[in-house]
Amino acid sequence: MTSPRSPAARSRFPPPPPSAMAVELEIPFHHVDVLGIVWHGHYPEYLDLARTALLRSRRLDTEDLRALGFRLVVSESFVHHASPLRYGDRARVTAWFGEVENRLHIGYQIRNLTSGALAAEAWTDFVTTTGDGSLYLETPPPVLERLRAPGPGSAELEPGGG
Repeated sequence: MTSPRSPAARSRFPPPPPSAMAVELEIPFHHVDVLGIVWHGHYPEYLDLARTALLRSRRLDTEDLRALGFRLVVSESFVHHASPLRYGDRARVTAWFGEVENRLHIGYQIRNLTSGALAAEAWTDFVTTTGDGSLYLETPPPVLERLRAPGPGSAELEPGGG
């Protein structure tokens, strides 16, 4: 007989780096389904809140990108649900940059602050386009410059320069 998964589920991803950005929220009643847990379709909304904070910390929010002549388009996304969130739970959603040379790979962790459990881990990949939708095969230098500038949310270079 197998035992149920522990609420203190272990992470499948590396921990967030020190440069990660986080937002906190309280789970509203209208996000809970008939089972009394957050409906899975709301998790991307929580990721979006942290991603927005991360991009704003780099001066790469939607209007900043438009002013530079670029757009970010989601190319892939993934969410691993580790333990449920419930109405009234406090959650911290943390976001950070992974690979940024050819796409923006953003990692996420959702931690249930009420129980201390890992609620979810996720990632999204964004590609850069021109204003008219033409795809860039590499992240444009003006975007990379902002991503790698020192400060909160910085896309840190890997040891050894890359």
